[in-house]
Amino acid sequence: MRRHIPFERLHNFRDLGGYRAADGRTVRWGRLFRSDSLAKLQGQDRDDFLALGVRTVIDLRYPWEIERSGRVPEQQGLAYHNLSIEHRPYDQAGLAPDVEPGRFLADKYTEVAHDGVKEIRRALEIIADDTAPLVFHCHSGKDRTGLLAALVLALLGVHEDDLVADFTLTELATGRLVADWHAGYPDLTLSWPGYGRAPAEIMQLFLAGLNTRYGSVHGYAVEALGVDDDLVTALRGRLLTP
Repeated sequence: MRRHIPFERLHNFRDLGGYRAADGRTVRWGRLFRSDSLAKLQGQDRDDFLALGVRTVIDLRYPWEIERSGRVPEQQGLAYHNLSIEHRPYDQAGLAPDVEPGRFLADKYTEVAHDGVKEIRRALEIIADDTAPLVFHCHSGKDRTGLLAALVLALLGVHEDDLVADFTLTELATGRLVADWHAGYPDLTLSWPGYGRAPAEIMQLFLAGLNTRYGSVHGYAVEALGVDDDLVTALRGRLLTP
């Protein structure tokens, strides 16, 4: 099975299948995907996307991002949910060159994890209730998408090392994400060298913070999101192999 699904205009579309859970089961292939913005789908890319059988899209971007850049093309039978989990926008490309990605973005993820509890909880409910392939995405498929991917995999019982490893796979798309930024903003300067990067330290620090405050990612989900055993059982039933 393929972790990375190739597209012409999408650079960070990945299958979350294959990761082993603590109980010995594995995440099903072809059921849960993560991506950069699906607004870029057109032509053959759109056909290839539809061939995956995706029936639900969760768009984690701000409404103003969708108004500016568009959304996944409408398609009969395709459910669409806009759940903006980030509440405090910032200009990542315009950060000072000396801002260290690890601590800065780990703190932003922590901020999102607490600002966006309503939207994150709803995203987990949609994923747990869906029996067909589903994809969630943001702009680059790294930060907001990476946060939700880590939470879902953690609740499935996937080891923290695999959560971190999955996050760092965005590094394979960094060059193309940066090129897209330059193409989209030819009159601006990309001042932050950390743009589009996904070093392991970011996710490691974020998870360590949740572990310190809540005991575990599961503890965060229970205490901050109100996740109960029924929701976790549903997630595992939908997404893990028998």
